[in-house]
Amino acid sequence: MPKLSPATNPARQRIVAGARRHFFAHGFRGVTMDDVAGELGMSKKTLYAHFPGKADLLRAVILDKFAGMEADFARRLAGRSRDFLATLHELLARLHQETEEIQPPFLRDVRRESPEVFQLVESRRRQVIQRWFGRIFSEGRKAGVVRADIPTKLMIEVLLGAVQAIMNPTRLAELGLTPKTGFAIILNVVLEGVLTRSGKSSTLLPKARISS
Repeated sequence: MPKLSPATNPARQRIVAGARRHFFAHGFRGVTMDDVAGELGMSKKTLYAHFPGKADLLRAVILDKFAGMEADFARRLAGRSRDFLATLHELLARLHQETEEIQPPFLRDVRRESPEVFQLVESRRRQVIQRWFGRIFSEGRKAGVVRADIPTKLMIEVLLGAVQAIMNPTRLAELGLTPKTGFAIILNVVLEGVLTRSGKSSTLLPKARISS
């Protein structure tokens, strides 16, 4: 398995950060290596010395995003009390920030022009959901705010199935959703189903609106 973080030195990380802003805002197709080099004030020769092509840079951006997200999850939740609702709020807030960064053109372009990277996105997303939602669902069950009659693994598979079915460019477009609103709606539906009555009354579920 490749390392989660693509950065090996400050120059490489600076390139990844600049490309990340461009890719997520304008899509993979709409950004050139010239654009990235110009944004960073460096020559294309220097850029290509670190990344042989745009697809290589895109892969580094994806790995950097997921590495940063997981490191932040661990940092936010480490050493804190085992309060399920506080943990859930922290996780949801961070996931909303991450999905807000990604614009529809990015997902559309990656799926069309770099399917292997799109598969990487789906794989990493699955790992994040399994690891972190698996953890908080298990803790929530102990705290009495997650239903005990549904196996944790089944809860995770339901969540993964909904994400897999909806969080792709075609379905998001058909449903009139952005990545952020789509993910918030999925979480609303799943959490409404797995939380106990006391969990629902105490949890601020994510809100999302669908344009008609």
